[in-house]
Amino acid sequence: MQDIVIIGGSFAGLTAAMQLGRARRKVSVLDTGLNRNRYAEAAHNIFAQDGTPPGDILARARAQVGSYPSVDLVAGQAVQVEGEPDGFVVRTAAGELIEARRLILSYGIVDEFPAIPGFAESWGKTVIHCPFCHGYEVAGKPWGLLYSSPMSLHGPALYANWTDDITLILDGQEIIEEERRKLEKRGVHIENGRLAAIRHDSGILDGVVLEDGRELALTALYAHPRNRPSADLHVQLGLETKETPTGIMVATGELQATSRPGIFAAGDLATGMHSITFANYAGSMAAMGALNSLLD
Repeated sequence: MQDIVIIGGSFAGLTAAMQLGRARRKVSVLDTGLNRNRYAEAAHNIFAQDGTPPGDILARARAQVGSYPSVDLVAGQAVQVEGEPDGFVVRTAAGELIEARRLILSYGIVDEFPAIPGFAESWGKTVIHCPFCHGYEVAGKPWGLLYSSPMSLHGPALYANWTDDITLILDGQEIIEEERRKLEKRGVHIENGRLAAIRHDSGILDGVVLEDGRELALTALYAHPRNRPSADLHVQLGLETKETPTGIMVATGELQATSRPGIFAAGDLATGMHSITFANYAGSMAAMGALNSLLD
């Protein structure tokens, strides 16, 4: 029996695994290899790793974590989980059963791209969701913001740190007149129509096309598509969840503890603020939570 099974081997999961490996705990890490930020050519805003491709960071981390003899890195998907503390059982897609005393869920989320030509191809390159992650590279150029919820109305004030040329595409949605006046006072251009297509060259935005055929010359488009957890294991386990502006997250408390004893969650699965730095922090906290619960 393993001390801990970590389901999801991206940034949060590998951070937890390293900490647990250094504590000489027996750990299995199950990973599909489909990290959410695999679309991005470079990861930014990461201490000592700024501009490094996410895949390179993960490859280096796997090599380092794999050097700890008590950590077993397993390429595979967890499809079923059940049990209680000191008796959890994880079943993989290959039919393997792994028993563990504790669980850390870090399998992340999946973005649900709208059916807009060019959206998926440009995601993570010039169709982006975080100015701190990608804004510096397109600063001072014309940006678009695709409306997805009332939270979108707060974006232009933040984006003004990078550009003063912002177009809000309402995509057929309505906003109250007071909000429209506030945005226009800031110099935000507002387009009421729906987004029909994204013009791009290998993901590099050339502009967008509205439903009425008009074209907007934009260098970057900020969008916040709906997302969902990449697996349903939290549902199988009956864990409490919370709503976020774009989906749901697993609710956690102190040291990333979930609503059930012996189960911890970290990474994008357990926060509405998605970044590698936050994932690393949460993975470290989840490892400490799991260790403390084993001491109890």
